Order: sequence, then structure tokens, then C-alpha cells
Amino acid sequence: MHHPLPGEPDSLKKLSDELRELAALFRERSVTLRDVMTVLGVRASALLCVILALPFCAPISIPGLSLPFGLAIATIALRFTLGLPPWLPRPLLDRKLPPRFFRAVLDGAGRFIGWIERRLKPRWLWLTHTQAQRRFHTLAILLSAVMLMLPIGGIPFTNTLPALAIVIGTLGMLERDGIAIAAAHGLLAATLVYFATFAAVGFKLVEQALRWLTG
Repeated sequence: MHHPLPGEPDSLKKLSDELRELAALFRERSVTLRDVMTVLGVRASALLCVILALPFCAPISIPGLSLPFGLAIATIALRFTLGLPPWLPRPLLDRKLPPRFFRAVLDGAGRFIGWIERRLKPRWLWLTHTQAQRRFHTLAILLSAVMLMLPIGGIPFTNTLPALAIVIGTLGMLERDGIAIAAAHGLLAATLVYFATFAAVGFKLVEQALRWLTG
């Protein structure tokens, strides 16, 4: 891949292999996002988006990370959408991940990763034929990352749904799998409906509470 996120149909290492190598390399010590991007090499930006979204797809207890992780994913996606080279601001690059982070991700999301990897393959190539199409698909990842950043993690699935859209959409573009990309767009649509429903219910509850308080 020549640029983060668009993907190439080349035969490359699987995400599970990358995670195992990272888990072995950074077994006991904290690691920064800069360290991870250096080790991942040519696919660093795309794989980093997937790795940072994976904890929210599985029952891994890592509180307080949806904002910085979502911001990192959104920054990478925005720059690709605008046709800019990969870049993260220094505070994000220097952000430390917890010790044994990659082992926790691999243990918690291992089955999910394997399930996706077995199903990804180049198909529906007309969805990724042009650079403009790939930028459009990356916009869905950007919107999903913004929703991941919202401080409403106490509501069920508000982190899981956008994280799934990021993981499936990014891996779909890496593997040129149009069905996976279409599924990511569907997940994004479902997430928007889900968030809108909770917003409408919350507004109604506040409205009723105000009416009750004001008599």
C-alpha cells in the first residue's frame, strides 16, 4: 500500500500475525504510537486504525481511551480523504499504550480477527477502482471515528458499532473487499440511527423532566 487506508491487492501479512509480533516485541513495557507505526512499516497508518479500534469490538477493559484513539483514527482518515500524506501530531504519537496492550487485544479480539480474516478477499472491485472511491470510503471511517470519540461510552454499543465499522471498513480496503466495505457503510448507517434514537429519547426525557419541574 502506497498510502494509508486505500489498500492494495498484494499478499501481505495478516493482522493476527502483526498483532502476535507486536505482542512479543512489546511484551512487558509501555509503548507509544510512534513505536508502533515504526514497527508496522508500510501499512502502519491503516493497521494502526484497526488496532486502535479493536479494543472497542471486544470486552477489553481499557477505560478512557475512546477519545485519544478515536482522534488518532480520525486524523489518519481525514488526511487520506484530503489526499495528504500520513501524519499524527506529536502528542498522539507520544501517547503511551498500556503494558501488554497487544496481548490483551489479541486475547480479547482473537476470534473476531480470525473470523474476519477468513472471509476477506478481493471482490466487488468496482467499489475500490478509483482513488476518489477509496477517499469516499475513508470518509465513513472518519465519521465512525468521530462517533467513537463522543463521551457516551456508558450506553451499550455506542463504542462497539463505530469501532466495527472502522475495523471492517479499513480491512476491506486493505484487501480490496467490496462486500466488507459495503458492510462498513451499513454499520455506519446503523450507528447513526442508533445514536439519533438515543438523542431523541434523551431530548424527550429532558423535556418531560422540565415540564414536571416547572409544573
